[in-house]
Amino acid sequence: MTSHSNQSRALSFDAVATQYAAARPGYPAALFDAMEELAGLALAGADVLDCGAGTGIATRLLGERGARVVALEPGAGMAEELRRAAPEVPLVRGEGNRLPFAGGSFDVITYAQAWHWTDPARSVPEALRVLRPHGVLALWWNQADVRVDWVAAEENRLAPFTRGFPTTVAELFAPFPVRAAAREITWSRRITVEEHIRNLGTHSHFVVMDPVERAELLDANRTALARRFPDGELDEPYRCGLTVVRPATAQA
Repeated sequence: MTSHSNQSRALSFDAVATQYAAARPGYPAALFDAMEELAGLALAGADVLDCGAGTGIATRLLGERGARVVALEPGAGMAEELRRAAPEVPLVRGEGNRLPFAGGSFDVITYAQAWHWTDPARSVPEALRVLRPHGVLALWWNQADVRVDWVAAEENRLAPFTRGFPTTVAELFAPFPVRAAAREITWSRRITVEEHIRNLGTHSHFVVMDPVERAELLDANRTALARRFPDGELDEPYRCGLTVVRPATAQA
């Protein structure tokens, strides 16, 4: 991780691990289809390391695609939720800057909503060390789709408390001997306003906020959304940015 403060913020999720497991969105099947296409390999039967696995949202979906998944998670609270949800998945405590695995151990390394907590100068060489020659590194983020009017309005209300992530990080890999390809998948889920508020409350910028300030901000947002969606439900839209990275020496 890039700094002590960044590490502390990354581990702040432990305080909301149960809420995180219940409120955070999953990922669409189209994401994993795109990953297989860009990687040129099937997840079924692949040895996959899911880094920053959190409560196991992506871990379980990778397993459902037939992958043999090992979860890597630094936080005690998040790891506890993962063990509860997926006790059959091997779980190792650790983080991406120092992978506690032998070289050539995995076909795929994934980071779902987690790559930004690493230091690429350390995590990229570690991924390349642990990957097999044909292997790939796959990173992705769900990002609220601000092209939708109500999402843009919400972003304006919550700024400067929110932070976004790029839909692609391919340019960050330019210093390394790799090739990167990117894809964006748009999708949405139907949830209640209250479920949406609980999701927002699991994001690190809210987790580390003063509790009174956080409650006031989220309450104001809840009131605005209740006016916009009087039936209490909404479609929560996402742009899921996927980047797949392979060693430059690997065959396409």
